[in-house]
Amino acid sequence: MDDQNKNLILAVVLSGIVMLVWTVWFQPPPPPVDLTLPPESAQATSSTGVATPPAVAAQDATTAPAIPATTQAEGLATAERVTIDTAEMEGSITLFGGRLDDLKLKSYRETLDDDSDIVTLLSPINQDQPYYALYGWARAGSLAAEDVPSANTLWQLESGATLTVETPITLVWDNSKGLIFRRTFAVDEHYMFSVTQSVENTSQTAQRAQPYGIIARHGEPDTVGFFILHEGVVRMSDGELQEIDYDDMPDLDVVQTEGAAADLITIESEGWVGFTDKNWMTTLVPEANFTSVVKYDRRNDIYQTEARMPTQDIAPGATVSVKSRLFAGAKEWETIREYGKSGGITGFLDSIDWGWFFFLTKPIFWLLHTLNGYIGNMGFSIIALTIIIKAALLPLAYKSYVSMAKMKTLQPEMEALKERCGDDKQKMQKEMMALYKTEKVNPAAGCLPILMQIPIFFSLYKVIFVTLELRHAPFIGWIRDLSAPDPSSILNLFGLLPFAAPEAGSMIAIISLGVMPILLGISMWLQQKLNPTPTDPTQAMIFAWMPWVFMFMLGNFASGLVLYWITNNTITFIQQYSIMRSQGAKPDVFGNIKAGLKRKSKSEK
Repeated sequence: MDDQNKNLILAVVLSGIVMLVWTVWFQPPPPPVDLTLPPESAQATSSTGVATPPAVAAQDATTAPAIPATTQAEGLATAERVTIDTAEMEGSITLFGGRLDDLKLKSYRETLDDDSDIVTLLSPINQDQPYYALYGWARAGSLAAEDVPSANTLWQLESGATLTVETPITLVWDNSKGLIFRRTFAVDEHYMFSVTQSVENTSQTAQRAQPYGIIARHGEPDTVGFFILHEGVVRMSDGELQEIDYDDMPDLDVVQTEGAAADLITIESEGWVGFTDKNWMTTLVPEANFTSVVKYDRRNDIYQTEARMPTQDIAPGATVSVKSRLFAGAKEWETIREYGKSGGITGFLDSIDWGWFFFLTKPIFWLLHTLNGYIGNMGFSIIALTIIIKAALLPLAYKSYVSMAKMKTLQPEMEALKERCGDDKQKMQKEMMALYKTEKVNPAAGCLPILMQIPIFFSLYKVIFVTLELRHAPFIGWIRDLSAPDPSSILNLFGLLPFAAPEAGSMIAIISLGVMPILLGISMWLQQKLNPTPTDPTQAMIFAWMPWVFMFMLGNFASGLVLYWITNNTITFIQQYSIMRSQGAKPDVFGNIKAGLKRKSKSEK
């Protein structure tokens, strides 16, 4: 076996092994079981009279107050709601608890169908998978539990009628003991809410209370469940991004509260905290120092993130207010980046899961997004991106292909060495190395372009998989979603036969190849034909099967990734053909195809 073929087989097999391990290792786990949950657990009380979990008794803090299930259902059913209506969102805020628990994203649909429902982000507790944001004040000093608004307090609408970009709304609640609480909601043109909590002390006694914000999810939510994607808690603390998966939260250290068990992690922070899904996110962004709390309530199966802000002293006749922000919406790159820059939210762009190869995924996505801004089609932008990447790697590819061309010209001398050295492998290896040194040939150079493609391939896969901009992005014709596999199928002759393609994820879908995976296999096969079929039977078999193995392996990958690989193979073919011709080698593609067919027909006989 000559060294050129050895190195090429080594590189191809290595790539195949990496792809196979990636496919097998990163299989998604079984879908989570839907859970419906009872209300939140009772809060604990410290010796100072401040509602605190025992784990953070030294701080003024709170958990969500207990709410009887019947009270919740009745309150939500009868309480008025204030409508939210912007260009990007629709929903409502319930006066029961003054919570934001109904939010839909107008620009995004659940599926590609024109009549598909728009994406629902937040839901009240009387619906499936409750998910909401709740604000309040923890009692401190001499205040009793009924003196501060709780999750089942019935607020009144003081000003505003509909929450829009131009018109904020204000809720009010009077505790009849000299404290008047107000909560003002405002929203920008995208997905950022501003929440101002204030308390007016009309009594003659100084009071103390602590504001907080909570995001709660009842039960483990439906997730993509793919290993390379983080879904769960995300927060910035001391400039460091921290992530906790939903399935890791039940394993947190147990901290006892009154008659219940809750898992707590507490960190002083000036950052932000919340929950992230693949494409959507809800985060609390206080504007002052606060304590970030991540909690899993084991008894009630509630996932919760909290922002506990500093305790406020409210003098008689004074009004104290605390501002914070709440992001609830789509993880659009431009929007998230702008909030990070002009909004001063440190590390907010990292809420998009860029992965281990962030130093590649970030610039790759930036370039892809920029190209799409000019081209207006994400598929053609992927093609343009591939051309740019191949151009950047051209110097390396040139050296590699020149070395491969020189190896071909040395083929006669290599054959002579084999005859001369016979079975003396040590002597043959020594003379081969001397020949390489004399001719200035690097036999390993042919592996480099393929090895360089591996991190780029994985980075682009990450970009296509996690970024919202690829979701439902069309290309041409039948490719309406570049983040999904090619929907066409050879089993129904690509739509010519009157029955649908197999369901994605079914066993038969594995052999239900679409147009693009087949083009991928053909492009790899043609690239092989730049060189004659190896005379060694083992090599010939590996080369014969490799394109079609890759075709099936990548058949159910995102169309955008397959498009990149087809484009990459096509450009590689052109580059290698041109460079080999310039070095005196004359690849005979059609002749190699014919020779391969003849060899196959002879072996069949």
